[in-house]
Amino acid sequence: MLSQPLRQRLAEAGWAVGRPQIAQIFRSVDGTERYLIECQSGITAETVETVWMPEGDGGEAGEESDGEGAAETGDPGPEQKPRTRTWSRATICVSSQVGCAVNCQFCLTAKLGLQRNLTAGEIAGQVVSVLDRQGVEVGRDRLNLVFMGMGEPFLNYASFMAAVRLLVREVGLSPQRMTVSTSGIVPGIEQFALEPADVRPHLAISLNAPNDRVRGEVMPINRKWPIGAVLEAVRKLRLRPRERITFEYVLLSGVTDRPEHAREVARLVRRSGLPAKVNLIAWNPGPGIPYAMPSPEAVESFRAALIAEGIPAYLRQPRGRDIYAACGQLKRTVETAG
Repeated sequence: MLSQPLRQRLAEAGWAVGRPQIAQIFRSVDGTERYLIECQSGITAETVETVWMPEGDGGEAGEESDGEGAAETGDPGPEQKPRTRTWSRATICVSSQVGCAVNCQFCLTAKLGLQRNLTAGEIAGQVVSVLDRQGVEVGRDRLNLVFMGMGEPFLNYASFMAAVRLLVREVGLSPQRMTVSTSGIVPGIEQFALEPADVRPHLAISLNAPNDRVRGEVMPINRKWPIGAVLEAVRKLRLRPRERITFEYVLLSGVTDRPEHAREVARLVRRSGLPAKVNLIAWNPGPGIPYAMPSPEAVESFRAALIAEGIPAYLRQPRGRDIYAACGQLKRTVETAG
């Protein structure tokens, strides 16, 4: 315990002792929960979003480490009393910034712009707050973390990795149950490649387009770091045995979901020379975003085309669409989609 004088001195210096508080909770019909979590910045309290997905969204499919670790399978063991659970596994989606500066055209978070970076404590604190709310037992329950919430983690690199180290070394979570997604921040990827394996999450690249022309339109960051530069940086990463790079790919109707796009993506992944898989995401709508959802037929056709080309492809399920909790929908919205 910290003494009262020390607490007072910390407070006077602008430091807060404790964990972020859950200010609002939004519950989806599918069991997903979206949280507005308070983060203190000086005298002003801001909120950032964190999402709890019981049973995950399928994004972890195809990971070789997915079946590892008997302690994380939910098996209570012969000497432990079984618990009542409505979920057998879960995923927490974590934010690294308040807002985002990357300005992906299909993402609601971009509407906020970048308001500030989160501290390591605020990033890790989101996870601890949700673990407490859900009664998760670390080392016993099967849990994945994805740093895919608000913000670009590699534009807040030091705080992001400090949070990972806290979660691994102090909370006891496995880095092989964590994935960080980047829009393609080349200096961040190169720094990430130097991290030791015992604290390094898996890496996901938000590809979202089959070529530089289309990607530059939907992701302006591509004009600074095009696909070739991103892949060159990723090749510097020393992967663990059986580890794969994930390419996240948002399907926008008529823009990135055509059959010729699938063939381009397959060629791109093969030519990268990386052990990889593709996670497909049918675009989740939001007010003021000028795109349309792909048809179910287009989504399945795209997935089938990748598989036919020998590329492992999985469909991430839209969790919490009705509460603006799905991928690309995080904007601190206080209404629901109905």
